[in-house]
Amino acid sequence: MNPIWGTVAGIFIIVMMLTFIGIWIWAWLPRHKHSFDALARLPLEDDDDDGAGTAGGDRR
Repeated sequence: MNPIWGTVAGIFIIVMMLTFIGIWIWAWLPRHKHSFDALARLPLEDDDDDGAGTAGGDRR
């Protein structure tokens, strides 16, 4: 096996690690808190639709 592959693999791992850390830092920025809180509450909110697609509805 060519010795260059060890260097390529090492550079690839460093790039992937920096990408992960960058996304992690971006997600935890304070300016995203409001939108993430709104998205977290979304499953708990009631729907205001006409009831179509509920468990008791006609599914034809």
